[in-house]
Amino acid sequence: MPEQGVSVGQLLLAEYQTVKDEQKARIGFRDNLLYVTLGVVAAVIAAAAQAKQASMLLALPPVCVVLGWTYLVNDEKISAIGHYVREELGPRLARLTSAESDFVTFGWEAYHRTDVRRRSRKRIQAAIDLTAFCAVPLAALAVFWAAGDGGGPLVVLSVLEAVAVAGFGVQVLLYTRPARPARTPA
Repeated sequence: MPEQGVSVGQLLLAEYQTVKDEQKARIGFRDNLLYVTLGVVAAVIAAAAQAKQASMLLALPPVCVVLGWTYLVNDEKISAIGHYVREELGPRLARLTSAESDFVTFGWEAYHRTDVRRRSRKRIQAAIDLTAFCAVPLAALAVFWAAGDGGGPLVVLSVLEAVAVAGFGVQVLLYTRPARPARTPA
């Protein structure tokens, strides 16, 4: 009775399905983080306005930075999965199939990146990310500072929050640049 094992091709296809499932889950989670951020911003602004307490706006910078960082990390992992499929998994599977030289395994992974509007969409998305996760909390800080109802410790806190938001804004900009591929572990 011949042994029935799992072929390398089957393992690669199983890995592909696993990473694509992870990518799909991360996309849903990442996209929902924008909605969560909008909801939190609306709730904090409404509470601060109702209570007439500008100091309540100090809750926005840390929340926006934490949610924004989570959004950014998930976005990076989504891109990393696509890169892995295009540059590692697809070519390994193609070598096993004895496919014609012009055959591209998982062609969609590369094809959708060739859209002429991709660069403008990436820039617009970066502007949206900066607005949601940086401009909104900086505006909240400006309102707090303009209200002038915070004592010394709250002012110090607000300055630290401004530095954190600005630092996160730099990270958003850094992550919008094309990443160099990481070296594949040996």
